[in-house]
Amino acid sequence: MTSINFLHNGPDKGKATILFAHGSGAAMDTDFMNVIAEELGNLDYSVRRFEFPFMAERRMTGKKRPPDRAPLLLDFWQSVIKQHSDRPLIIMGKSLGGRMASMVADETKVTGVVCLGYPFHPPGKPEKTRTEHLRDLTTPTLIVQGDRDPFGKPEEVQDYDLASNIDIFWSQDGDHSLVPRKRSGFTQAGNWAIAVQEIDHFIQKVSL
Repeated sequence: MTSINFLHNGPDKGKATILFAHGSGAAMDTDFMNVIAEELGNLDYSVRRFEFPFMAERRMTGKKRPPDRAPLLLDFWQSVIKQHSDRPLIIMGKSLGGRMASMVADETKVTGVVCLGYPFHPPGKPEKTRTEHLRDLTTPTLIVQGDRDPFGKPEEVQDYDLASNIDIFWSQDGDHSLVPRKRSGFTQAGNWAIAVQEIDHFIQKVSL
């Protein structure tokens, strides 16, 4: 069995277990990851964060390296899921972590998927979509997306052919980490708190 270091928030046995993966550029203990995990833990969810091999290596060596290729990331996600037999089980990820979660969800029979800042396409390249598998995704899925996210804005996403069980919540004036501009009147803390509320509502709905 793969040895994986987890960061835990919330009770050991919560009303659901949430496995939480980071994105391609930042580790599992960024402000964003910390706040989302802590607030969900306060809502009685057992949240377990982990790092993909490329990020764990960066933590050990201090040297940046690009993400592992998709097959390795997908295999790693599956190994994490196999270590958690409790249900309801939600797999959640920031950007890359969420995309990979959505790609293993159906075959691993988890309860639901949450994607925070889904990378629908590379910034500035809307023609290079990463949505093919989302057309037939059967696992209930929530995508929380900033409406200024360069990886996918409302006017782009509305034209995608997505499975009917994918819900998208648009974070007001949010960027890829749901952070709004100061002049918008919205706040980072507010947007993150609303994101946690949406995740809570989603998990309650799919766990019935």
